[in-house]
Amino acid sequence: MTPPSIAALSALDSIGFVSRSVLVADMADSVRLIAKDEQSVIERWIRLVDTVENQILPRTSGRMVKSLGDGFLVEFEDARSAVAAALGIQSMFQTLETSQPDEQKIRLRIGIEVGEVISGARDVYGHKVNVAARLGGLARPGEIVVSAAVRDRLALDIDCDIEDMGPCYLKNLDDPVRSFRLSPPNLERMLPSAMNLAHLQPTIAVIPFSCPYREPERQIIGEVLADTIIEPLSRSMFTNVISRLSTSAFRNRTASIKEICGQLGANYVLSGSYMLDGDTVHLQTELADGGSGNVIRAEPLNISLIGPAELRAEIVDRFIETIGMSIASQEVRRARVAALPTLETHTLLIAAITLMHRNTVDDFTLARDLLAEIVNRTPRHPVPHAHIAHWLVLRAQQGWSPDLTRDGDVALDHTRRALDTDPDSSLALTVEGLVTTHFLKRFDVAEDRYEMAVRANPNSSLAWLLKGALHAFVDQGDVAVESTSRALALSPLDPQRYYYDSLAATACLADGKNEQSLELADRSLRANKQHTSTLRVKLAAEWRLEKFEQAKQTALLLQNSEPGLTVSGWLDRTPAASYSLGEEFADIMRKVGIPES
Repeated sequence: MTPPSIAALSALDSIGFVSRSVLVADMADSVRLIAKDEQSVIERWIRLVDTVENQILPRTSGRMVKSLGDGFLVEFEDARSAVAAALGIQSMFQTLETSQPDEQKIRLRIGIEVGEVISGARDVYGHKVNVAARLGGLARPGEIVVSAAVRDRLALDIDCDIEDMGPCYLKNLDDPVRSFRLSPPNLERMLPSAMNLAHLQPTIAVIPFSCPYREPERQIIGEVLADTIIEPLSRSMFTNVISRLSTSAFRNRTASIKEICGQLGANYVLSGSYMLDGDTVHLQTELADGGSGNVIRAEPLNISLIGPAELRAEIVDRFIETIGMSIASQEVRRARVAALPTLETHTLLIAAITLMHRNTVDDFTLARDLLAEIVNRTPRHPVPHAHIAHWLVLRAQQGWSPDLTRDGDVALDHTRRALDTDPDSSLALTVEGLVTTHFLKRFDVAEDRYEMAVRANPNSSLAWLLKGALHAFVDQGDVAVESTSRALALSPLDPQRYYYDSLAATACLADGKNEQSLELADRSLRANKQHTSTLRVKLAAEWRLEKFEQAKQTALLLQNSEPGLTVSGWLDRTPAASYSLGEEFADIMRKVGIPES
């Protein structure tokens, strides 16, 4: 072994345990910035860090421990000095970067922790340094995040706003860290709060439809049509809808799509014109993307002003379903071609949900990557954690899980993180019920979670749907049909309607409604022909109806979609294994030639 040098021994002698406040800063989105204009970014970064070291740190008694290519580490004797320096640094960066375009501005994420560290002449070491760096990872560009220990040391005259982020899970740390976001008063947030659902949904503006008529009684039909579409569209969990009072100002105006979106903060605009033909309204609609201004879907819609209201509602619901599918497809296209850091968070979520229901390995894997990016941006938001857990269940159902036990543990960890943040999150409660059903086979616990979910939100279609599926698995067909029927009624617009139809088919099968089960399974497969759960339900319904040749063809499709399928493997993962429905499924699979093991 080579003996340590004299210099190394001297450095070791200077190391000691001291109480320090540690500030870790890093340049947000540094790879993209440097790749776009390397020389300018590096020159500005050097000047900015020099200003920090020579102007801000002397006033706050801070020591620049080290500066890297896109970050720096500073230590202070007390937390108050560290926070004052952090506020000064962020203000200075904002001022000196004013002349730069928004997409090229250098912005910092700062994390601060206080406690015992090992301080040497050349560096600062220890757990608290790692925590400070992880806290910086929670910060959005231009923000400061500190621990509870730092917050507790702040004097009342520190001029900053404090936002409690609650317990946050930090990378490679087992226990959550209570975290706080600091900012000067009136700091304009660059992104919405992590608990705000709005930024996870695209926003659509429905402009009152235009017409060539001058009569008020005919013009008012455009307002009525807009209301007819806005009301059910507002029930969709995938979109925010701007009120008609806000959109009415754009009726009959020549403003461009981009101008409308800029004024209203919308991502999509639905507009159009109509003509009257007796008691029928002929409506020509256009759905346009706010970013490009391009029309992504144009569709005629004919609505009778007389006749059953249920028929008009059905026509509008089908129309709105196509809007949801068009938006989902547009967001998927955007996610495929753009780099993750440049994508809006709502694009990531809509694309991820869409792709996780497409039964190809590449799409399914991309969905997980998109959800991971959302968690990285909003680690305390319950929604992405719940969807990751749902993703893991879907992987198990498709027979793609490499380790069911590990996937179950990870899924449960994500639902618990979601519920730690928001104990009343209907989505998180619903998905924990799903995880408990499929991985733990604890049906009593799952039923409790579903009941809590529908109490938290009686209109949660997903909670009613999965609650119905649970009853189907345990041979309670009548309750299963009642719950899944309620889910279908609550969510006629869901872009993933195939999933609802699939589980409703299972419920009907459990209740002996074989013809209805087959009809629902066929409708589901028209939208997603490789969904293995639906193929199994279709196979069972056909066998019960003595359509044996059709059942054998369905079995071939099932084996093509899941090449490694065996009866024993399916029994190992299905919640219905020990109930009559599961036993019947297994027996039918044997009869059509699916191998036992």
